[in-house]
Amino acid sequence: MNLTDLEQIRVDKINALLDKGIPAYPMRSEITLRIGEAIRRYEAAEAGAADGAAPDTVEATIAGRMRSLRVMGKLAFTHIEDDTGRIQLFLRVNELGDQLALFKEYFDIGDFIEATGTIVRTKTGEISLLTTNLRMLAKSITPLPAAKEEVVDGVTIRHTGLSDPEIRYRQRYADLIVNPDVKRIFKTRSKIVSALREFLDSHDFLEVETPILQPIYGGAAARPFTTHHNQLHQDLYLRISFELYLKRLLVGGLDRVYEIGRDFRNEGVSYKHNPEFTQLEFYCAYFDYLKVMNFTEEMIRFTAEKALGTTKVTYNGVEIDFGKPWKRVEMRAGILEKTGIDFAKYESAETLAAAMAEKGIKSKPGLQRGKLIDQLVSEYLEPTFIEPTFLYDYPWEISPLAKRKPDDPTITERFEGYVAGMELCNAFTELNDPIDQEVRFLEMGRAYDAEDDENNPIDEDYLRAMRYGMPPNGGFGMGIDRLTMLLTDSSTIREVLLFPHLRDRGQTGESAEGAEPA
Repeated sequence: MNLTDLEQIRVDKINALLDKGIPAYPMRSEITLRIGEAIRRYEAAEAGAADGAAPDTVEATIAGRMRSLRVMGKLAFTHIEDDTGRIQLFLRVNELGDQLALFKEYFDIGDFIEATGTIVRTKTGEISLLTTNLRMLAKSITPLPAAKEEVVDGVTIRHTGLSDPEIRYRQRYADLIVNPDVKRIFKTRSKIVSALREFLDSHDFLEVETPILQPIYGGAAARPFTTHHNQLHQDLYLRISFELYLKRLLVGGLDRVYEIGRDFRNEGVSYKHNPEFTQLEFYCAYFDYLKVMNFTEEMIRFTAEKALGTTKVTYNGVEIDFGKPWKRVEMRAGILEKTGIDFAKYESAETLAAAMAEKGIKSKPGLQRGKLIDQLVSEYLEPTFIEPTFLYDYPWEISPLAKRKPDDPTITERFEGYVAGMELCNAFTELNDPIDQEVRFLEMGRAYDAEDDENNPIDEDYLRAMRYGMPPNGGFGMGIDRLTMLLTDSSTIREVLLFPHLRDRGQTGESAEGAEPA
């Protein structure tokens, strides 16, 4: 190890303990209670005691990381914490004898220690463990980043030596130790996922798992990661979506299925994109996109209430209420209102691009008509959707897996949900006509060049499955990371990923703000 002076001092303490026959990393702990439960038991004993009477004795062996230290002659106080809470250890020579001297000489903030004793309330009113036995569980060699708290106008402000985002993301373990708000974010994220599962399970959905390594990628507009199976001599792809496999299950008679898991898209990073991300997708037989809209409102409302205890959240200083019905905007009408362009009047990419140019809207040469419409959405509609909003009825060119509207075959029954100016979810009345689906795949192959993300390979096995008969159904996809951003007021996706993807140190380059939504 290349140790600093402070780290070497702590290593010397480890060796000194070993010389005394005291292991710095013993084989096991003998805790009887976690800290939170020990505190709750003592509070319950206090509540059950008669007026003026001492509460029943609560004895415990607890363990945690040392977070503070005060030494006063024959007394010492330290706070230890685990994932359930923090408690003060009351250390006296009367109970500990020589152990107190060992503690003062060899124990440091950051160490994991085990303490046995009786729960008491000190003269200052703090619940503490009057410690009768103490031992080291794991010596911390690297000191924790310095942290202090101050109260300003009644608000506690925490200052930490670990505030640089780059270091925080690379050393998430240290970030979690010294920044309590970070730990709260990831506990909330876990509650979000649990709530989504609870909601779907309660509506008779079956959670399933589909392949991550796939011979043909599809179900989304994205560039895949490629890998190789040495034994089978096969090139494979990390999945970009669960969709085509989940819909195969509808063919097989599983009417309501969902999956929560990782997808992988080989594209840039930004405040709302990461190459690997967590997605929820569900497919429900006999639903259409209108039923999915209503179901989505109910699911997100339920999740917010379960995870936060409220449907109202504040994101970037703006209050958002998931308890209200979502606003619904038809795409054609929305674009017409914001730009004065009625895209339905322009059947080709060339005429639409010309109409955009007349309005002073620049576009890349050679873009397909659907992508031009998508550009208008991104620039003129998406930033305005702050309150939860469904944008619905998308052109068929950018919706290859959605059913066309009966009265207008150029439009599909598709919606996307937006919150705080950010896409959150995407859903269709799913196409279940195998002949139409094959035609769509072929038309896309002709419309886009080989390097275009929209140009996915044709999945012949998926078409074969459809030919057995697929029930009419509604499908839905949502990024768990983005939902967590919204419900925890996190401005970047890196704040809600325990281990976000980062460039190599010293590497430069622009992030791909225009990458497809994760």
